[in-house]
Amino acid sequence: MMDFLDDDLMEVSENGETVELTVDEEYDGERIDKYLASVLDDMSRSYIQKLIGEGRVSAGGRAVKANYKVSAGENILLCIPEPKDIEVVPENIDIDIIYEDEDIIAVNKQKGLVVHPAPGHESGTLVNALLYHCKGRLSGINGVLRPGIVHRIDRDTTGVIIACKNDTAHRFIAEQLKEHSITRKYYALVYNTFNTDSGRVEKTIGRHPKNRKMMAAGVKSGKYAATNYRVIENLGGKYAFIECELETGRTHQIRVHMASINHPVLGDTVYGPSKDPFKLEGQALHAGVLGIIHPRTKEYMEFTASLPDYFTELLSKLRKL
Repeated sequence: MMDFLDDDLMEVSENGETVELTVDEEYDGERIDKYLASVLDDMSRSYIQKLIGEGRVSAGGRAVKANYKVSAGENILLCIPEPKDIEVVPENIDIDIIYEDEDIIAVNKQKGLVVHPAPGHESGTLVNALLYHCKGRLSGINGVLRPGIVHRIDRDTTGVIIACKNDTAHRFIAEQLKEHSITRKYYALVYNTFNTDSGRVEKTIGRHPKNRKMMAAGVKSGKYAATNYRVIENLGGKYAFIECELETGRTHQIRVHMASINHPVLGDTVYGPSKDPFKLEGQALHAGVLGIIHPRTKEYMEFTASLPDYFTELLSKLRKL
C-alpha cells in the first residue's frame, strides 16, 4: 500500500514558496522526511514532518506521508508557507564566549546550534542566547531576526563566530567582510588523500540548477569564490585532515569547493556520500581562526577555538586505520 495521504496536496491560502526537487540515485528508497532533511539544509526534520502532516509535500501530484519511500528520478513538490512573524526572545542557553567587550562578542559555536531564527528553528538559536547574555544590546542592522549577526556559519559547523553590539561595529566589520580582508581558517576531515601539500580551488559558487536549496561549483551565474587549502595529514589511505583559508565567504563554500575536487567533508551528506560511515551529526568542519581589525581600537585581533571533542576523537580513530 502506498503511503499517500487521503487527500491530494491541499490548497494553501498563504502566499508562500514552492520548491520542486528531483531525487538523485543516492537517495533511492529513502524515507521522504529523511530525504528532505538531507537536501534542505536550513530546515529541521521536525519542521519537514509538520509540513508533510499538513499535506504540503507531494510525489507525483499526490500528498504523501512521512514514511513514503522516494525513488530515483521522482519529482517532489514542497509548498513552504509564508513565514509568520517570530518574536525573538532572550533564552538562557550556554555559549562558549571567547572574547567580549563593549563592541563585539566572539563565541565558539557548538555543533547543532542554529545562528538565527528561521522556519523550523524559531527558538534555541545563537541569537536567542546572545539576546539573553548581552541584555538586548546588539546591532540592529540585520533586523529583529538577526540582531548582532554580521556573518554566519552552518548549523553543524563549529567554531568562531563574531556578533556586534552596536551598528558602528557592525558596519566596520561588514566592510571587512565585503573587502575579504578578514582572516578565516577552517579545519576539516575530508574523503580521499592528497598527492600535494597544498592547493587552491577557484570556482564560482551559485544555486544548484536542479535543487535551489543546494549550492554548486562552476555555475555561470554564480559568484567568484576562492579557497586555499593546506594538507595537515593524510589518514589511513582514505581520508585527510586539512586547513582551509577562505578568500571569499560564499554559502557552503568549503563544502562545495572540496566536494568539487573529490574531497567532500566527512559527515556532509548533502555534498558528499549520502551514507556516512562514521554516523556524524553533520559535517566535520570547524572554524578555528577568525581575525579582524577591531572597530574601536583599529588593531588586528585574532580569535581561536580548539577542535571539538568529536573531531579530535574521530581524528585519533582515523590515524589508527
